[in-house]
Amino acid sequence: MPSEVQGSNTAAARPRVAVVIPCYREVDHIGAVISGIGEGVARIIVVDDACPDHTGDHVRAQCADPRVEVIVHERNTGVGGATLTGYRRALETGADIVVKLDGDGQMDPALIPALIEPIAEGEADYAKGNRFHQLDHITQMPALRIAGNLVLSFACKLSSGYWNIFDPTNGYTAIHAKVAERLPFGKISKGYFFESDMLFRLNLLRAVVADVPMHARYGDERSGLRISRALFEFTAKHWINTAKRILYSYFLRDFNAASVELVLGMVLFGFGVVFGALKWYESSTSGVVTTAGTVFIAALPIILGSQMLIAFLDFDTRNIPAAPIHRRL
Repeated sequence: MPSEVQGSNTAAARPRVAVVIPCYREVDHIGAVISGIGEGVARIIVVDDACPDHTGDHVRAQCADPRVEVIVHERNTGVGGATLTGYRRALETGADIVVKLDGDGQMDPALIPALIEPIAEGEADYAKGNRFHQLDHITQMPALRIAGNLVLSFACKLSSGYWNIFDPTNGYTAIHAKVAERLPFGKISKGYFFESDMLFRLNLLRAVVADVPMHARYGDERSGLRISRALFEFTAKHWINTAKRILYSYFLRDFNAASVELVLGMVLFGFGVVFGALKWYESSTSGVVTTAGTVFIAALPIILGSQMLIAFLDFDTRNIPAAPIHRRL
């Protein structure tokens, strides 16, 4: 009898997992993706984002898995918009953890248990795949995509505040339902910037994010994300999110020594650069050698300002959320 009770409690403690699959022209791959999802998943939500090839109709006609539900958008909203639609439906069905899995076959459904483990164990609120953790898998990735990810990853660290997270464009993610419920769905980017913007929004909630090693599978699928276009579009959005995060985290929600270091560092550094540039221009046009005292007045603020900005950056890199918030929600 005690063993039966223990088994019942274990089953009751198992989280209810829902998988959201945003789709756009995925008829060739969606069947294999769905069939690869294990029994540990309670519900599979396929979101047809106004697919020209009618991926949703294809799933309805060809898939007999009772866990599958198809939602069709009348107009295309982007991968982020389709994912958020799936999130809403997953929350309505009572999911505890929601996994986002692309329908192009690049993400192995067999990795779902490893992806949700940090959340199920209470160690994180959000988990995402990292294709760069194992070096032998990187050789399968196109060189341009590797270079683009390096640039975007650093920009994402600045804008999100998660300095310990890499591979920000990786869309293989999982989130605790209690945390998803508190996301501002109306403000999150609906396009390919969705994953990076999610990290920014999660940091404002002080959610804990975990990187989960994974490998990507590259076949005949074609990605809609173009690194050349994303570098310019994403860079602008990252700068906007960086300014918002710093303003909210260091001046609205809190004000500490790092806040003072940032302000004084920017003022001193800016003054030194402007003053030094003006004096250099005057010297070059008049032919009069600048005095040592003038050089000192320009150099000292630059040195002090640089030190303060470095101190602020050091504080920010250590100011990463460490206590999962879903435990107290």
